[in-house]
Amino acid sequence: MFRPLVVCSALAVLTAFCVGQARAETLSARHASFNDDWRFLRADAAGAEQPGFDARRWKLLRLPHDWAIEGPFDRNLNPHTGALPISGVGWYRKTFTLPGHHYYAIEFDGAMANSRVWLNGHELGGRPYGYSGFSFDLTPYLQPAGKPNVIAVRLAPEANSSRWYPGAGIYRNVWLDTTEAVAVARWGTYVTTPEITADRATVAVKTELRNRLTAPASIVLRTAVVDQAGREVTRVESAATVPAGTGSTVPTQLVVAHPQLWDIDNPYLYTLVTEVIERDRVLDRYVTPFGIRSIGFDAQKGFSLNGRILKLHGVCLHHDLGALGTAVNRRAIERQLQIMRRAGVNAIRTSHNPPAPELLEYADRMGFLVMDEAFDMWRIPKVPNDYSKYFDAWSERDLRDMVRRDRNHPSIILWSIGNEIPEQRTADGWREARRLTGLFHSEDPTRPTTSAFNNWADAIRNRLADEVDVPGFNYKPTFYQRIHDAHPKWAIYGSETASCVSSRGIYHLPIKAYDKDPSLQITSYDVVAPPWAYCPDVEFAAQDALPAVLGEFVWTGFDYIGEPTPYFGEDTVHNEHDWPARSSYFGMVDLAGFPKDRYFLYQSVWTHEPMVHVLPHWNWKGHEGEKIPVMVYSNAEEVELSLNGRALGRRKTFDTPVELPVGPNVSATRKIQSKYRLMWEVPYQPGTLLATAYSRDKVVARDEVHTAGSPARIELVADRSAIAADGDDLSFITARIVDSAGHFCPLADNLVSFKVSGAGEIAAVDNGNAATVEPFHADHRRAFNGLALLIVRSKMHEAGAVHVTATGAGLAAAQIDLESR
Repeated sequence: MFRPLVVCSALAVLTAFCVGQARAETLSARHASFNDDWRFLRADAAGAEQPGFDARRWKLLRLPHDWAIEGPFDRNLNPHTGALPISGVGWYRKTFTLPGHHYYAIEFDGAMANSRVWLNGHELGGRPYGYSGFSFDLTPYLQPAGKPNVIAVRLAPEANSSRWYPGAGIYRNVWLDTTEAVAVARWGTYVTTPEITADRATVAVKTELRNRLTAPASIVLRTAVVDQAGREVTRVESAATVPAGTGSTVPTQLVVAHPQLWDIDNPYLYTLVTEVIERDRVLDRYVTPFGIRSIGFDAQKGFSLNGRILKLHGVCLHHDLGALGTAVNRRAIERQLQIMRRAGVNAIRTSHNPPAPELLEYADRMGFLVMDEAFDMWRIPKVPNDYSKYFDAWSERDLRDMVRRDRNHPSIILWSIGNEIPEQRTADGWREARRLTGLFHSEDPTRPTTSAFNNWADAIRNRLADEVDVPGFNYKPTFYQRIHDAHPKWAIYGSETASCVSSRGIYHLPIKAYDKDPSLQITSYDVVAPPWAYCPDVEFAAQDALPAVLGEFVWTGFDYIGEPTPYFGEDTVHNEHDWPARSSYFGMVDLAGFPKDRYFLYQSVWTHEPMVHVLPHWNWKGHEGEKIPVMVYSNAEEVELSLNGRALGRRKTFDTPVELPVGPNVSATRKIQSKYRLMWEVPYQPGTLLATAYSRDKVVARDEVHTAGSPARIELVADRSAIAADGDDLSFITARIVDSAGHFCPLADNLVSFKVSGAGEIAAVDNGNAATVEPFHADHRRAFNGLALLIVRSKMHEAGAVHVTATGAGLAAAQIDLESR
């Protein structure tokens, strides 16, 4: 089982380690982007792997690329994978030249799926699992220096291969690795710190070297630690001999005096610089950013970071980036994490697969904790063409590669061997859990393993829960106490929680828990959940009652493409009444990145910066005099509600129970009392509804909603006014529909047309509506409950002004200028 570096007690383990970004090479001259100038064909093509094949008519593009997001949506395709064309065959080709006298490898961060790769007609290999990174040595098949080479990639993703939208194509970055004959191997540094005190941290490094020469190589390995200011804080040099035609691992120890610890509030990163030197010549320079910190999992006290007890306020995230599809984009990932951080999120679960390396890099920099997940299934399938077909042949390779790539990230605290694995129900499922846990421990004994169990009784009875270090339980808040009492040495947590569903800006009266609404929209009063799930309040109460529970990972932080629960049940994928629901409703943030009301409910519980949020909107024409349920979420001590200046009462937060409807899985009475919300019944009259939050009798926050008039104009708000002229950077621009007084129009559905000129272009559009077949790749979008989104991308190497205009029939136009630098 898990072998901690330091054991604190029989009920608690503490691991201290120094962790660096797995793709260390990204900061090294040896590792260069290989994304430009690829040709793509969305069809099969006989002989396309041969260098003489004519691909000049294929589409010229830049990677990363998700071909499926271009659509169109098709009601004959599976809505659980977004009703988008995720299957079929696609080809990519690239012609390039290289200088001689080096060794070259190509590295794919991920390709969806069933890849095969050729260089100059020679097949290099492939990878079935679309979430695994893989690499091939190009050197044996390269043309002489200066002559053209052709690399060809064939992808063949299958239908019914996923339970959510997986995307299709070379959707992650591709790199060219250039080295001398003697160099640090791929993922060749492994950094831990067996001892951390306030005065010093011992940094233990294992460096894997490779030698392609026919004779042994005598080298000096220089290893240095550099702080965030660029100052070298320690260095050691070791003489080593690397055997001919193979490799060796060189252990090194350094000491960092008075170390700065990596923490969620201060994610301090050092840099490990590794140089391979021969006769005063630097053959290789390999850079590994890392952080120094300790983690603990205590069955009685909970999770600790650097000795400080900390609840995991986590969310589950699928890998798509909304309207951009699955094509990796650094700014889009950063934006998602920024939005999550403002809600008080401190942890991410990479549901249910190894993530893009960029997500882990940003987690390191921004101070997020990560549960890194390997698989959604083992040998027993969940859908006909899923990873179970390849599990026996590939699971060990995929798992080991995942750990070697990721184990130096300070953000990662848990390795997950799988999600809701069907083997929970089998008597011998524990054997596979033991094998996978053993593989994780063999590659990284410094972190515990986990698994997300939904059949908790089966997982315990069949001993799968015994075979991981930290068992996780999905949707079981009412059983935490029973599990804890029966297994007092287990540190447990909610690996997947809530699964409340809602549509931004939709409010159905009266408040009730229902299965689904024929409008294809779900009320944002945040009381509706599928039969296995529940509203957030239930989990809040369980976490508060049991401090020993480590925390939770909410399903989900963002809406994602596919799995449009509660619509299109597993046996009704062709139910015409549920069309065109094609994206999830689970997120606390919608697909466009606009927060739903539920986002502010979590913010009120998870953050300390004073805030208040009032709902619903206040446009209820035809309901004059009718009592409208008004909810308020706040972390202040008290909130006063007023309508048109008339006080409606002042109430204490977390003190006044509110009755909420729930499903029978939560309460036999179908009702609970929640202290996490305030509620008033307010007879409707047009005007301004104002929530004022007080702490220590001082106003600390306000929120208000207005009765809006007819839509009159568009407002544009950019998240960033300056972007990099690199062809990748993005500005996310919100189009708001407002009335003549500037009040937001919460029911507006005007069609908005966008024009972008200058040094930028339209990357995608969206509005957060889970039930529309409007294309993401377009220059227009209908507002959904008053909002639409335009994503602007910079042009490659073209600096200057970016002019954005938004127009709509009957609306005053809006313009905003960005700068591409």
